Amino acid sequence: MSDKIYEPSNPCMQQGARNVLKYLSDITYDKIITGQHTQTMEQEELHLIEEKTGKKPALLGFELLSYSPNINYLDTDKECMDEIVGNNGTLKKAWEWAAEQGLITFTWHWFSPLYGRSKAFYTENTPYDPEKAATEGTPEYAAMIADLDVMAGILRPFCEKEIPILWRPFHESDGTWFWWGAKGAGPVKKLYRIMYERFVGIHHLNNLIWVWNSHIKEFYPGDDIVDVISVDLYTDKHVHTSYAEQYKVLTGITDTKKPVILGEVGVLPDPENVHDEKIGWASFMTWSLDFCKTEEYNTFEYLKKVYNSPNVVTKENLPGLYEAKLN
Repeated sequence: MSDKIYEPSNPCMQQGARNVLKYLSDITYDKIITGQHTQTMEQEELHLIEEKTGKKPALLGFELLSYSPNINYLDTDKECMDEIVGNNGTLKKAWEWAAEQGLITFTWHWFSPLYGRSKAFYTENTPYDPEKAATEGTPEYAAMIADLDVMAGILRPFCEKEIPILWRPFHESDGTWFWWGAKGAGPVKKLYRIMYERFVGIHHLNNLIWVWNSHIKEFYPGDDIVDVISVDLYTDKHVHTSYAEQYKVLTGITDTKKPVILGEVGVLPDPENVHDEKIGWASFMTWSLDFCKTEEYNTFEYLKKVYNSPNVVTKENLPGLYEAKLN
């Protein structure tokens, strides 16, 4: 990108997190970091990638849905419970990945802080109002703050051990399918800022690298609280490109140069095209389950090609960017 070391939004950001942020900047236009989402203890996706490619992703994604404080166990269904049970305890795997100095990103399908049934991160399953949640003095606001404080406690040990986390809250915020995006740009921008100010200003979670996840300019919450910009892309099966058009749209949300990543993909990018076309994706993260474990979206042959490309970073050639203080 340039020789400039980009200043983090949080002036108290820990050195390990600063190193990761700088690395994302430094590799831009040169290489792209490989990433894979996992959401169960078995981490079948990680093992499949090792089996098919002989490599490991440099970045692993972990899911926090079962850590939501307000799961309604009395009004749910088997699909929801299966997902919660499968996700239980998975932060143990994040600790193991940190011990290997792997890159970590967290996704939180946040069950609504009040009301809701089944998978209450979906708008259709909760009447929880993000506009009221962003308004001090409401029951919705109080419930949200309580949830945030619980989550801060869950994240705190990672901060105490100086483990950098690419933190991507309120993902796909421009869609109405999740409760936080149900009322448009205004509320979700306020919610993101409330979380940022609480996590940074009150809980001092200085290991977090703040990732914004929307390609629409109207939704952008501000350069002062964003370190990395990202978008989630689910495109035509087996059509591998540089995602150049989507990159152009995403980088248009701010005039400030920030590292740019593919927060989630269903179909792998073409790392040669990304490199040759000078498209500045610093990383990608393939989603879990069938997006990785089957050949419905990407053949295993293409998966092997990507992971063995000279234009990617895998776990094997990822430099040590932080030292987890696990002892």
